[in-house]
Amino acid sequence: MKNPYSTKLQNVVLALIFGLLTLLLIQAVLSQVASSTIVKVVPSSSTPRLGETFTVNITIANVQNLYGVDITLRWNVSVLQVLNVNSRLGVESHPDGVLHEISPNAKIEIVEDSVSPAIGEYHIVATSVNPAPPFSGNGNVAIITFNVTSLGQSGLDLETELADYPSSGEPANLIEHTDVSGSVDVIPEFSSIITVALILILATVALAFSKKRLKHTARII
Repeated sequence: MKNPYSTKLQNVVLALIFGLLTLLLIQAVLSQVASSTIVKVVPSSSTPRLGETFTVNITIANVQNLYGVDITLRWNVSVLQVLNVNSRLGVESHPDGVLHEISPNAKIEIVEDSVSPAIGEYHIVATSVNPAPPFSGNGNVAIITFNVTSLGQSGLDLETELADYPSSGEPANLIEHTDVSGSVDVIPEFSSIITVALILILATVALAFSKKRLKHTARII
């Protein structure tokens, strides 16, 4: 006759093993996601008011052996006006940036670094120059300042390619990564007159309701 306690023990052991394997699988997936390379707009969402200025960063996170970038950012020109673009290429000159320079006199090769305000596009293509080392870690490609010109919504859409350090005689390989675009929702700003009017309306309604309750209470008494 089979021992029922032995069966229960086996079931407990199997449940523990299954739970442990599931936990290890989840940790492996989370670790993979955390260590994957990302190109993102920071902050990912903004809620400025009409007429305000705000900045966003184009940031590369968790990259290894980066040697070249090709990045395009697009936005809605009916909502946003670009004011300034501050390139952060070359960590020797910009500690918060990406890519390495050989020296101040032998800078990164910038193929393109252009802003098209009429169509709402910023495009930068650049590469380090041998014998500069490849870049690994986190850093900003550019800091962009916008002015809000009208109410509405605008995406901050990224389209990017990253290249690694080329081996001797071999072309560079593209680095697998994820693009995380951003968004802007403009908040309408009420004027002080409208705000005061709303407060007066709410106060009047509250006073009328209070008087009505007092009359009702007096009748009951």
